[in-house]
Amino acid sequence: MPKAIWNEKVIAEAEQTEVVEGNHYFPPDSLSKQYFQKSDTVTTCAWKGTAHYYTIEVDGSVNPDAAWYYPDPKPAAANIAGKVAFWKGVKVVR
Repeated sequence: MPKAIWNEKVIAEAEQTEVVEGNHYFPPDSLSKQYFQKSDTVTTCAWKGTAHYYTIEVDGSVNPDAAWYYPDPKPAAANIAGKVAFWKGVKVVR
């Protein structure tokens, strides 16, 4: 079962993720929501669309914009709509 871990806490855990470009996209209901704060950051991917970000906070440590999701992706990326992926030191393990 894939898990996302940061600062020694499991911040997401799912039966199944979507893997796109080497990133695991977790369903939104698999997140431990207490660790996530919406960010104002947005970026654009040519084929996926506009990404929005979350800052992760665990035990007082903050990891700005360490998670992203596409709320309304382009048709080619419809399978990751609303699902969340990680970077900036967040480890995804099976």
